Amino acid sequence: MQRRGESVRPAKTRRTPGPKARKTSKLSTAEFQEQVAALRRDLKEAHEQQTATSEVLKVIASSPGKLQPVFNSMLENATRICAANFGLMYLYDSDYWRPVAQIHVPPKFSEWLLAERRSWGPETGLGRIAKSKQLVQIVDVKADRLYVQKDPSRAAFVELAGARTFLAVPMLRDDELIGALAIFRQEVQPFTDRQIELVKNFAAQAVIAIENTRLLDELRTRTNELTQSVGELQALSEVSQAVNSTLDLGTVLTTIVSQAVELSRTDAGAIYVFDEEREEFRLRATYGMSEAMIIAISGQHIGLGDGNNIAIATTQRKPLQVEDARDEPVSVVNDIVLREGYQSMLFIPLLRPDHVVGALVVRRKIPGEFSQSTIDRLQTFAVQSVVAIKNARLYENVEGRTRELAKSLEDLRNAQDRLVQTQKLASLGQLTAGIAHEIKNPLNFVNNFSGVSAELIDELRDALKAIALDDQARAEIDELTGALRNNLEKVVQHGKRADAIVKSMLQHSREGSGEHRPVDINALVEESLNLAWHGARAETQAFEITVKQSFDPSAGEADVFPQDIRRALLNLIANGFYAASKRLREANVGDYEPTLSASTKDLGDRVEITIRDNGTGITPDVKEKMFNPFFTTKPTGEGTGLGLSISHDIIVKQHAGSIEVDTQFGEFTEIRVILPRAASFV
Repeated sequence: MQRRGESVRPAKTRRTPGPKARKTSKLSTAEFQEQVAALRRDLKEAHEQQTATSEVLKVIASSPGKLQPVFNSMLENATRICAANFGLMYLYDSDYWRPVAQIHVPPKFSEWLLAERRSWGPETGLGRIAKSKQLVQIVDVKADRLYVQKDPSRAAFVELAGARTFLAVPMLRDDELIGALAIFRQEVQPFTDRQIELVKNFAAQAVIAIENTRLLDELRTRTNELTQSVGELQALSEVSQAVNSTLDLGTVLTTIVSQAVELSRTDAGAIYVFDEEREEFRLRATYGMSEAMIIAISGQHIGLGDGNNIAIATTQRKPLQVEDARDEPVSVVNDIVLREGYQSMLFIPLLRPDHVVGALVVRRKIPGEFSQSTIDRLQTFAVQSVVAIKNARLYENVEGRTRELAKSLEDLRNAQDRLVQTQKLASLGQLTAGIAHEIKNPLNFVNNFSGVSAELIDELRDALKAIALDDQARAEIDELTGALRNNLEKVVQHGKRADAIVKSMLQHSREGSGEHRPVDINALVEESLNLAWHGARAETQAFEITVKQSFDPSAGEADVFPQDIRRALLNLIANGFYAASKRLREANVGDYEPTLSASTKDLGDRVEITIRDNGTGITPDVKEKMFNPFFTTKPTGEGTGLGLSISHDIIVKQHAGSIEVDTQFGEFTEIRVILPRAASFV
């Protein structure tokens, strides 16, 4: 006799008689057919159970880490193979049974079951499992004492679900209860041993699936943590590399803020640097922000005492987050942020022990709280930012001092070069003056005595008139005295020209006193052109060239050493004359006209002087060496190779100007001299 509430094990299935039985008793045809049918039913049932188990295993294999498809497949196969009407699966945790899957459960019972958290007493089926960790089968729920005592849960089973026979199998992992698989019949019919074994097998498979899912979840969590750690390490590595590879503050801070935005999974970020003199935060680096937002925020005053979020975070020396910017007090900066669609923000102060450095800010377009891990990561980046700012500022100070020292050294070198050049030019001026004085004395004798000799010829002619001579002798004397007079006149003419040149040399040497002064550039260039032209004509009577002038009226004055600049221009112009004359001599066409043009141009704080000739031009190899001392392409005796070298020193070293050469061999040469207007020499 069965007691109420106890499990009822079904009677064993009658087995087909073995070989010995067949030998001792003769079966009738009906009995034999019945035994064959029973065997077929057993085979079919075993096949169905194997097929159901295989299907569950396939679901487990195809759904790694997903428990719901596995639970649904187990319940569906268990209820079908065991001829149950519906099934439930529970997970157990701290005396609470949580339904996680159901199949074919009557709707009213399902609503009752899920309406609230149910407590299953120790006498209920699930309560017995929790206590004994053994399977429970109630053959007739109505006969159970809890139903007789009108227990609400038992009444719900009968009245809402129509359940009569109940089977629950525990799900155990290392003797730890983690859940149960329960199936129900709406008629009184106990489950067979084979059906119970199938449910127990499904329960064991469910435990394996749950454990595998737990391990897979742990693996995924650990993998995600490792991936995140690797990402953080990579980001920190990039930041460290940026800090170590460059000391440019903008580059370093841009790298930091971009990595901070990526790791915090936010939409935009910015780094503000604190200006101690103005006591305000200045936007220094951004990532993900629109140009309009950058301009708008850059134009705002974000002071340390304004009560803004950056000031609050730095004053409190801890991170500050805004979960929803729409709840913030009205301010210009907050209006700009909301206009761009950002709703949550995190402010990380950049601090040193003794003062404020700045702030790192990240923004999201969705509201919500930032996780502690995000805050911790950004605080790590904040430390990197402080180090970067400190190193960059130290570097800027050192670099600034280095630039000052380098400039002082360069000024000293330039002063030395100019002093040497001035001494050279002074010595050259003294030499020129000495030579001019030495030449002037004999030149005066030549000029004076040639004039006196011309007068003596006139006196000789007058004296010869009183002497009787034949016509032939007198004709010869007149021819000789005429030729002598012509020669003396030429001596006088060239003596006067030489005297003018000597006077010009003396004038230049007197001007070379080593003092600079403002000079009209147009007048200086025009004077240099005239001196060069007269000098060329004095040297070669047949010299002819077209000289063109194009002076900028606004060229104005420049503070220069007039005599030295004149000497440099004379050298450049003389070389142009030489190149044009040489091309004329070598030209095979008759329409070539030697031309030299001089022009000036106002360049603001500088002035440009251009000398261009249409002569022979300069080859590339000669152009590279044209300003080298003693380098010349002129035949021996026609040049010393010092003219362009001295001109270069005067313009570049003495006056801190520049010389640019544009040329095409056989076509032209153009030399541009650029001089600063203000005195830039010592």
